[in-house]
Amino acid sequence: MAAAPCPPTHLQQSPEQHRAADIVRLLTLYRPLLDAFVIDFFTEGLWAQLPPAWQPALASATPVQLAGLLGGRGGPGAAWPLSLLAFAAAARALAFPRGCPGGTPRPPCQSSHLHPLLRRHVKPKKQHEIQRLGKAPQHVAGRLDPAAPWGEFLLPPGPPGHGPAARNPLGGPGGSEDGGRVLLTGLHACGDLGPALLCHFARSPAVAAVALAGCCYMKLSTAPQPPGCPPGYPLSASVAALPGHQLSYRAREAACHALEEYEGRLRGGSAHLRAHCYRAVLESLIRAADPGRRHLGLQPGRKAHALSFPQYAHLGLPLAGLDPVGVPLDSGAVGAMLEQQHKVVAFCTLGQLLAPVVETLILLDRLLYLREQGFHCALVPLFNPRFSPRNLVLVASRTPLATVLAGLDRDSEDGDSSEEEDLREEGQNPPSPGHS
Repeated sequence: MAAAPCPPTHLQQSPEQHRAADIVRLLTLYRPLLDAFVIDFFTEGLWAQLPPAWQPALASATPVQLAGLLGGRGGPGAAWPLSLLAFAAAARALAFPRGCPGGTPRPPCQSSHLHPLLRRHVKPKKQHEIQRLGKAPQHVAGRLDPAAPWGEFLLPPGPPGHGPAARNPLGGPGGSEDGGRVLLTGLHACGDLGPALLCHFARSPAVAAVALAGCCYMKLSTAPQPPGCPPGYPLSASVAALPGHQLSYRAREAACHALEEYEGRLRGGSAHLRAHCYRAVLESLIRAADPGRRHLGLQPGRKAHALSFPQYAHLGLPLAGLDPVGVPLDSGAVGAMLEQQHKVVAFCTLGQLLAPVVETLILLDRLLYLREQGFHCALVPLFNPRFSPRNLVLVASRTPLATVLAGLDRDSEDGDSSEEEDLREEGQNPPSPGHS
């Protein structure tokens, strides 16, 4: 793979700008791996596209050894090529730390700090996030219009009265209805909703600060938007100036992966590991029957990985408009593909290594966008990444962040005792230290 072109340097480049440039160089080196769809493993011959020196080691690796490569903790009996070790080390070094706040990770539980109505149909994972991010918030309902002037920031679905001040739940210029300034909070703001919140913060004096956890990066726009609205990616001039900064749909989708969850599946030998191989074999059968059908969004079922492949195919083929009766499901070719499950898992592991790097570039772009306009900002791993993969929260304000971040640290220290209280109130015994 050819080396990436080096972007122009500047004496005043910040560490964040250096990191963004290094990430773009790494992603350019491994763009074929980054842009590959795992379901094309057989139809596009993805294994043969890996560096030849990597193939024997990856083909013989156990799931536990792959987990060690993913987590950087080694694996029993693993002997990786130096170039593969360098790739993995670079990916881990360039990704933002996702360390668990508050010490030992504990599963989220039903929170007694939320009103029962707010807990209804809300998973413990989401309650964990709401409790961490939304300390005693006051909510207003409205519609966010990215192209609207800041005075019309939030518009109710059926706005009464006339004029921006009458329609704006924040009270128009100056802040909230009682004259106070407001905090914008986005919990898993999907696609362009996150950049829209940042743009409104940047041009709205009434908004004192913003706390944003992103989500669904593949839905980000990459083309110019209405006047005054940059694309969802890149937002910053710094990243936009880097040659090769572009991220494909596949790359942005990869940024949403749950690395910690996949590492856990590798270490536990989970049956979920066969899901990608099943889907890749099914894609091969679909393309053989009708080359025009590819990359269809098929959902054979949440527990389809627990089925035999013929059972899985009998569910999936009709979703692609094909009759399973006319498709050979027990041929030697199908069997040969199923026997390569370990290679598919290894290929997926390499993609998982790059996923946090892509997310880091997207978050760096947002941070640099705010820095370029003079705001104070930081990225904080606020949630437990084992339960909330999108755990990095972008915090920004118009004043220094020391007070805000000190408050977050206190919340992290208090989180364990609050969770223990929740467990006791739910009639459970809190786990002992070191239990995960």
